[in-house]
Amino acid sequence: MCSETAPPRRIAFDGVTFAPRFAYGDQAEIAEITGQADGTVLGTGFARFSDASIPWTVRYDEVLIVIEGEVTVRTGDGDLVAGPRDCIWLPAGTELTYQSKSALVFYAVHPSNWAETGA
Repeated sequence: MCSETAPPRRIAFDGVTFAPRFAYGDQAEIAEITGQADGTVLGTGFARFSDASIPWTVRYDEVLIVIEGEVTVRTGDGDLVAGPRDCIWLPAGTELTYQSKSALVFYAVHPSNWAETGA
């Protein structure tokens, strides 16, 4: 993590760049907004899902806010279905599958350096 925290700033949605996400780049693209490069443990960004069915185990606490479309998160405790302005809370360790025909979501994860911590 950076030793210095980035200053406050405004991020215009029209200026964010989406990139394919890992092995599921045909189903999910992300645009990171904050994270390690900003010297913060809070990772945030936007994700676009398209015909997605992505299995995952979250290694961080995560909140999803659906902006457009609909997202289903399948968990061992049941399906969590969210539409515009709905939120989904996912505690670290949750085994799940993200599913969506088409959606734009905002996400927040903590810690942002989860991949480095071995969490």
